[in-house]
Amino acid sequence: MEENDEFISKTKRKQAMHALQDVGAALVKLNNQQLAQLTLPEELADAVREAKRLTKHEAIRRQMQYIGRLMRGVDAEPIAAQLAAWRGDSNEETARLHELERWRERLLANDEALTEFAAQHAGIDTQALRNLIRNARKEAELGKPPKNSRALFRALREITQANTLTDPDAQPE
Repeated sequence: MEENDEFISKTKRKQAMHALQDVGAALVKLNNQQLAQLTLPEELADAVREAKRLTKHEAIRRQMQYIGRLMRGVDAEPIAAQLAAWRGDSNEETARLHELERWRERLLANDEALTEFAAQHAGIDTQALRNLIRNARKEAELGKPPKNSRALFRALREITQANTLTDPDAQPE
């Protein structure tokens, strides 16, 4: 019975290898700053940098297979989780974006919400937010495209990201 517990079909092994190659392909698409934020083994980081340098299709294909092979010796879960967070696929990131969406709706609906938001996020430029809110409300009244509403969302995202980075309880990167 123990032998059956450890048995992994060839199909499952191939699927796992392809998944690791996909993570490796995502690593190649990252910019240098994002790549530096990940803690990759030196050999894998060098292979990713080399893949970025290559231009010939066959050379890139072979390098991607090599990266996939190197990924087998690495714990890919933290890397995949960080990639998912950057893409916005993670549950935490989705929840954070929904929270920002709720804040934007509250700010557009109620003037007191800005005071509450400013109390939670010290040191923000409330005047700039007030202007974005006023312009977004005016756009909505006139039925114009939501340019300022989107700008308000981006501003809220930047504020919350900045506070997360300066939070002493946050995990260091």
